[in-house]
Amino acid sequence: MNTKKTKLNIIQAGQKAVEELIKVAEEEIIVNDASEDLAADRLKNAAATKKLAIFDAFEILTRIETEKNLLEEITSNKSKFGGFAEKRAK
Repeated sequence: MNTKKTKLNIIQAGQKAVEELIKVAEEEIIVNDASEDLAADRLKNAAATKKLAIFDAFEILTRIETEKNLLEEITSNKSKFGGFAEKRAK
C-alpha cells in the first residue's frame, strides 16, 4: 500500500467534500409554513446547518493544506538528502 498515493486520494476526496459543503451553505432557506413557531424553528435549524457546513469546510481545508505541506516536505527532504547514512554523516 502506497501511503503517499492514499493521502493524495484523501486530499482529493476532501476537496470534493468542501465543494459539497459550499453548495449546502449557498442554498436558500425557504420556509412555507403558516405556523410561526415551526417556521422560526426551521429557520434556526437551517442557519445552524449552514454554520456547521461552513466551519466543516474550513476545517477540512486547513487539514488539506497541512497534509499537502507534509507531503511536500517529505518529498523535498528525500531529494536533498540520501538515506540514513547520508543524514548521519553530517
